[in-house]
Amino acid sequence: MIDYMWAIPAAGLLALGYAMWRSAWVNGKDAGNETMVEIANNVREGAMAFLAAEYRKLAIFVVVVAGLLAWANAGQKDSHALLAVSFVVGAVASGLAGFFGMRVATAANTRTTHAARTGLPAALEVAFSGGAVMGMSVVGLGVLGLGGLFLLFAKTGMLGEGDLFARIDGVPKLAIVLNVVSGFSLGASSIALFARVGGGIFTKAADVGADLVGKVEAGIPEDDPRNPATIADNVGDNVGDVAGMGADLFESYVGAIVGSMILGTGWMAGMDEASRLNPILLPMFIAAAGIVVSIACTFLVRVKEGGNPQKALDTGTFAAGGIMLAVSYVLITQMLGTGEFKVMGETYTAMGVFWATVGGLGSGLAIGMVTEYYTSDHKKPVKGIADESLTGPATNIISGLGVGMKSTAYPTMLIVAAILIAYYTSGLYGIAMAALGMLSTTGIQLAVDAYGPIADNAGGIAEMAHLPPEVRQRTDKLDAVGNTTAAIGKGFAIGSAALTSLALFSAFATKAGLLHSGINVLSPPVMAGVFIGGMLPFLFSSMAMAAVGRAAGRMIEEVRRQFREIPGLKEGKEGVKAEHAKCVEISTSAAIKEMVAPGLLAVIAPVIAGLYSLETLGGLLVGTTVGGVMMAIFMSNAGGAWDNAKKYIEGGHNGGKGSEAHKAAVIGDTVGDPFKDTAGPALNILIKLMSVVALVTAPVLVSFHAKKAEDGDKAVNKPAIERSIAKTDR
Repeated sequence: MIDYMWAIPAAGLLALGYAMWRSAWVNGKDAGNETMVEIANNVREGAMAFLAAEYRKLAIFVVVVAGLLAWANAGQKDSHALLAVSFVVGAVASGLAGFFGMRVATAANTRTTHAARTGLPAALEVAFSGGAVMGMSVVGLGVLGLGGLFLLFAKTGMLGEGDLFARIDGVPKLAIVLNVVSGFSLGASSIALFARVGGGIFTKAADVGADLVGKVEAGIPEDDPRNPATIADNVGDNVGDVAGMGADLFESYVGAIVGSMILGTGWMAGMDEASRLNPILLPMFIAAAGIVVSIACTFLVRVKEGGNPQKALDTGTFAAGGIMLAVSYVLITQMLGTGEFKVMGETYTAMGVFWATVGGLGSGLAIGMVTEYYTSDHKKPVKGIADESLTGPATNIISGLGVGMKSTAYPTMLIVAAILIAYYTSGLYGIAMAALGMLSTTGIQLAVDAYGPIADNAGGIAEMAHLPPEVRQRTDKLDAVGNTTAAIGKGFAIGSAALTSLALFSAFATKAGLLHSGINVLSPPVMAGVFIGGMLPFLFSSMAMAAVGRAAGRMIEEVRRQFREIPGLKEGKEGVKAEHAKCVEISTSAAIKEMVAPGLLAVIAPVIAGLYSLETLGGLLVGTTVGGVMMAIFMSNAGGAWDNAKKYIEGGHNGGKGSEAHKAAVIGDTVGDPFKDTAGPALNILIKLMSVVALVTAPVLVSFHAKKAEDGDKAVNKPAIERSIAKTDR
């Protein structure tokens, strides 16, 4: 199949071409009247200014880390200094995906509003098209980057002469290629964490300031142009839920492919000579096929006037999942054949890999449905929180915390089920393929998710531009669906993060030789790693929450100052405008400053643990994965439930807007905002980034500990990936 590898980057180019076409279509639509255009331009300028400031700081980080990677990997037998190039390409690809998505999202918002003046179908088409650009940019850049790098290093002599099974200083060239290509995943993960944390701090500082001063203190509606933080809030929807979520799933997508490729080396020994690379190439072919399927299914997302947009979005999503299962079956059985494979003494088949993929995709969809149950304003948990709001903020918060904690049970069991099905049908390779199965339709999944903030912005523009009530009703209908898709997207992201981090951890253990020697959980160094790893999600979350609190405090003071010092602003006097730019500036500076410490924690912690002991690093990853997944589910679902409890009351229940129950719900939502949009989503990236840091640094750490050993008995075992390839050669 190596001769058909050109099809993989070609699929990436197809996705980017589709994104360009959709973007041009969106930009060709009418942007509305002068007021709407002015508001949209303010949102776009704020979003792009934040992105430019963030990328300037991240460029310094990328250059420094690339230099360290080149230095650390130069002269390594099983790696190469060119790993730094893969790292930079991954970082640039992640940044470009965020940039493309942000550009079209900030163009689609006002065009969605204008389309809503004519009807719901037109508005849905514009909003979803904007989201599709984000989705296809992510998968296109991911597949193009990975496929292109693999072809470059496999087909040229950059990493040594000879084919992939040639040996360079005793190490198979394939092992070196996979090590170097894994740097792409590290680049994607690094940018993703900073984008998620920075975007989350930005959006929640603005949201909290706008809600507490605007709704609770001033008693003015959401998205009212009198509120100085309104533009910053709309900007935050884009930097957090478009660029941030895009970077999150870009990282999961790339990580699942890389983890599957590395673990596929264990299956090479059971293949004949002509197809021995197929287990490694299979993940990229599945990802490429997923692009084609996702593009085709975007054309199924249609709604009639008066119809339900949720059904339209579900039609595209579930159709993509069903078609992808059939395509995966064909690819898996064709590339792996019908025989049996002996891997570490166990016997597996191609059908086992298929069932692992089914388990991953099925658990992803199920986690989304569970998330919808706990966060939908049509379901019992959210209505219960709304009822508790009748007795004040304290009972609202207690109830929300309880819902969030309870909501961890079913997703955890679904993740466990996916892991067990995958492991018992096809071993560690199956777990990685389960993660890939969950992410194979990322293109349309992310399109549905990115649609949400576009619809939210469209409603805000309708309110600020004082458009007729029927326009706001249509945008509210789109926005209500967007809230559900956002919650489902967060649940999907958490589930994929758990399986992806486990795949990356397994790949690390393979490269470090820990699968051969094992990790003794009763060993004090391992137990120390587990405890420290379990603590890190709490420390990381506290840093993110504290950052939101500090930034929100500054925002609240600024909004109060403007209401106090600008005559006629609070009363809505004609011609009096809020100083929106100052609020955008506060969120931007706070986000750029505060994102550094949490990001460095995720990068440095696994390196320090690995320098102490590879077994300690293994324990650290276990603790972080378990603690991080639980915290992420709890925080995301609690925050989503609080948000929709507020919206349920605003819909006319329990006293409606302005009631004491509503004020209590707003306070609960204010607590939940940094839960669901800052700390919770960033934890997904924390657990994946720590695993990929361990994976990429494994060759250096193995060499470091081997040199420290005083005799051969204490030396670290030769990494399992080399043993597998060597066995295939023989």
